[in-house]
Amino acid sequence: MTLLYGDALEIIESRIAGIAEIERIRLSEAAGRVLAADLIAKTALPPADASAMDGFAFAFTPGVTRYRRMAGRSAAGHPFDGVVPPGHALRILTGAMMPPGTDTVATQESCTVTEDGIEVPASLSLGANRRLCGEDVRAGSVVLTKGTRLTAPALGLAAAAGFGEVTVARRLRVAVFSTGDELVEPGHPLPPGALNDANRPWLMAMLSGWGAEVTDLGILPDRAVSVRDSLAWAGERFDLIVTSGGVSMGDEDHVRHAVATLGGFHFEGLAIKPGKPVSLGWVGGAAFLGLPGNPVAGMITFLMIGRVLADRLSGAVPSREARIPAIAGFSHPRKPGRREWLRARLRTDGDHLVVECHPQQGSAMLSSMVWADGLVEIGEAAGPVAPGDPVTFLSLAEMLR
Repeated sequence: MTLLYGDALEIIESRIAGIAEIERIRLSEAAGRVLAADLIAKTALPPADASAMDGFAFAFTPGVTRYRRMAGRSAAGHPFDGVVPPGHALRILTGAMMPPGTDTVATQESCTVTEDGIEVPASLSLGANRRLCGEDVRAGSVVLTKGTRLTAPALGLAAAAGFGEVTVARRLRVAVFSTGDELVEPGHPLPPGALNDANRPWLMAMLSGWGAEVTDLGILPDRAVSVRDSLAWAGERFDLIVTSGGVSMGDEDHVRHAVATLGGFHFEGLAIKPGKPVSLGWVGGAAFLGLPGNPVAGMITFLMIGRVLADRLSGAVPSREARIPAIAGFSHPRKPGRREWLRARLRTDGDHLVVECHPQQGSAMLSSMVWADGLVEIGEAAGPVAPGDPVTFLSLAEMLR
């Protein structure tokens, strides 16, 4: 019986071990890397009570709307050196430390300012426009957890917490190659019957974007010895080998036979569409992922399986794409039994999210992946889809980040 998609994820979780080696690097070099230890806040964020707006700071007194204005001000990086007495107000700028004796800020545009005083709105409440010390992060708390991939927002938070260096897992080392006598390097002349190799460029781009160290092993010919020798060499030097093509049951599908000889398989083929021939195994000390040769099948399979595998090997918390409920704006005939992903776009129709599918869903229609902004996921038990049926939408932007 062919394994289901959920079975593949369970195999990755239970059988694939992450990289053990770690290193200490500068935060400026850590984009895309995976934290190997929790970051513990050394100071609070913000480190002191601060103003959220330009205006006037004072100690709130119920029923009082007029305060005497003091000379001086508090600005970001230049706190007021003194105490604000009751009934007085001090000029304060956004981000500035709240002076002792103050707990509330009236915004500049809401006040009436005179030579010696200010009138504040009667609707103002205690603590208005004030950022409390530690309201974002408390000192001693976990800023970012082990396994976090350092995206731009995560890097910003680490920097705000004062971390100039972080401990991360070593980069995932990945070997990538395509197979097939019909393939030609893009930019070279195409002989009759040949195709440009479209798989390695997108595959290496995805892996690099996820922080991997990628090595391009080029295009392997349909020769059993060449495929076996290349896999054996890569199995001694990389953490992961990803191939496209050669994993089906055809006469020239030498990758499958080489992996069986040099290592083994966790699974060969899944009940999915597109991408049924996808395989997961090992060669020497490296994990092996065999993708279908058709570009769309390979790309979708890599997004739904390869991304989870790369996270697991990197020590990252597994990516779990958000599944957005929507309404079908299309019809799609199908039989239950396989999980299916359709290239699609999401649009709004009044209060509803509606999904439209690309008219060409063939596995070689690479332009449909450029057109799409996501995938419709149809579960194994589902039958035909009709307009108005509830469907699940997955955002490509989220999966690719």
